[in-house]
Amino acid sequence: MSLRVGIVGLPNVGKSTLFNALLKKQAALVANYPFATIEPNVGVVEVPDERLEKLADVIERDSSTSLGMTSGGGIGVTKRPPIKYATVEFVDIAGLVKGAAEGAGLGNKFLAHIREVDVIVQLMRDFNDGDVVKEGSVDPKSDYEVVTDELILKDLETLMRVKDSKELRMKGQEKRKAVIDRLCDALNSGKRAAEVVSEEDEELVRDLCLLTSKKEIKVLNVSETDPRLAERVGENGEVVICAKVEAEVAALSPDEAWEYLQALGIEESGLNKLIRKAYETLGLISFLTAGEMESRAWTIRAGMKAPQAAGVIHTDFEKKFIKAKCCEFEDFVNLGGWKNAAEKGKVRMEGRDYVMKDGDVVEFMIGS
Repeated sequence: MSLRVGIVGLPNVGKSTLFNALLKKQAALVANYPFATIEPNVGVVEVPDERLEKLADVIERDSSTSLGMTSGGGIGVTKRPPIKYATVEFVDIAGLVKGAAEGAGLGNKFLAHIREVDVIVQLMRDFNDGDVVKEGSVDPKSDYEVVTDELILKDLETLMRVKDSKELRMKGQEKRKAVIDRLCDALNSGKRAAEVVSEEDEELVRDLCLLTSKKEIKVLNVSETDPRLAERVGENGEVVICAKVEAEVAALSPDEAWEYLQALGIEESGLNKLIRKAYETLGLISFLTAGEMESRAWTIRAGMKAPQAAGVIHTDFEKKFIKAKCCEFEDFVNLGGWKNAAEKGKVRMEGRDYVMKDGDVVEFMIGS
């Protein structure tokens, strides 16, 4: 399941600096994702998940114990399974200026790219730097309002075009027309579509790809000395980062990056926080697979049942699903793998109605 996060903001709020940090992280992943389509404005990064390292350790130890001595009398050689993280695509969307909805600046390109992402990250500048001109940016609140107003204006243009169409006046379109009328009223009052449209209503207007129906994450770009970096949370729930620090951290080795963050009094990378927030915002979770071939995280939507989760690995798996062998992550790691977990009664065989949980370690039983 692909997750695309679009970074939007006014000029000079730190968008390019943040994206450059993502690109540096992505550069280290090229060998692991040789078939990823990397355009100049797209960066693919791993979803941080410490559980995969622990799973790989368990599989390596378990394989070593099982292998023991070879038939020739030598010591069995084991290999630690490679780790494959879930990934997120970050899209650096063209900078916005007031009037984008009418085509000002790179407005049309900006708005077209937003339609293609799952989550909008609204990056707002909250630092002072005399060397960086505040082009259009005044403060975080006004930054947010300018971007949101442009999205609303573009959505109103879309809705009015449909509202005046012959199609909407046809019999059987009453519910769709009512939703569109309600949306027009809400947008004209300054509200986003996501604030007023229910899941049922969303189905009736999904084809319109309304920009303000996208889920959003507010991110404050602050200075490296801002005390809010320690908690990574702003006063109104925003994710707090320092794009400059993120770019510097991305260029370091893992050990050097950790030491640098510790020196600044920061526990983790802001990019990691941002990725996890994107997962939370979209209602995504990960199930895990562990074997000698690989230790891997798979992205699914919360509430997905076992057959559909199997289909994420391969489409045929959903059709040929029989059972799911499941173990909670902590039990799998603490007991040392499938064999010991089964002996302790911690392995479950789940059927078609089983709702997957975050961190489930799974082997799917698939028919021929």
